Amino acid sequence: MAQISKDTKIGELLDIFPESAPILMEIGMHCLGCPASQMETIEEAAMVHGIDGALLVEKINAAMAAAEK
Repeated sequence: MAQISKDTKIGELLDIFPESAPILMEIGMHCLGCPASQMETIEEAAMVHGIDGALLVEKINAAMAAAEK
């Protein structure tokens, strides 16, 4: 499975790795189905929610790697 980056759009992330939804919900991104969130990058969404985008990307990539095992 490919890794995601800070430039990956939330909509793409959910298509690639739907299991990331609970991770996003846990940090306050409750509007995952909202049209605007589908076009936001992970970095943009993290900034809006006051979260370090790099750490969020790292957490999601770790979850993706764990799911592959």
